[in-house]
Amino acid sequence: MAGVDLVDETYVVAPRTLIAAVVADPARWRQWWPSLDLVVFMDRGLDGVRWSITGELVGSAEIWLEAQGDGVLVHYYLRGEPTVPGSPATARALPESARGRRELDRLRRRHAIAWKQVVWALKDEMEGGRRPGEPVLSATSEGRRG
Repeated sequence: MAGVDLVDETYVVAPRTLIAAVVADPARWRQWWPSLDLVVFMDRGLDGVRWSITGELVGSAEIWLEAQGDGVLVHYYLRGEPTVPGSPATARALPESARGRRELDRLRRRHAIAWKQVVWALKDEMEGGRRPGEPVLSATSEGRRG
């Protein structure tokens, strides 16, 4: 198993086409993952994107967009090993010690919290002024924020 192995699911009430366009935008990737460099190895269109990652971690990341009801279940996967300082692609083996486990725990926690901030901001952006229980807002709705 990878040192960092995150799985997350967040439901967003918005058209999948809008979310897919945001996920496919490389400018967003730099905002979302400032310590990682991403290279697309599978563009799945409306279904999302899979990347190879280097930088702070070496491994893979994926956002899978699953249509569900009047929205999208945004699945997120991040799997990687920490890298050797100064080398964005050489995995670093952490010691099998309490210190090594604490370092991995901090890294996992930091990436998990950062992702939740990203996906909740995306949810706010996509859902705009929609209140719980109301139907999805279209891209042209007045309540939509850009």
